[in-house]
Amino acid sequence: MNFFKVIFLFLFCLFSVQEVYSYIDPGTGAYLIQILIAVFAGALYFVKVFWVQIKTFFAWLLGKIRTLFGR
Repeated sequence: MNFFKVIFLFLFCLFSVQEVYSYIDPGTGAYLIQILIAVFAGALYFVKVFWVQIKTFFAWLLGKIRTLFGR
């Protein structure tokens, strides 16, 4: 599919919205907060598990930058 066709289809769907009679129930907000907490906890766990590899990567990257700029 052509890129311009995709953009046109997206804009058409965005601006051809009809009035909808619905609501977001109170449980939805709690569910969204629960998802955000789970994502945050998962990110923290990921960093905890791979901390040595992350630290090694940034030390290597800093070494490359220092050799590139001669410091």
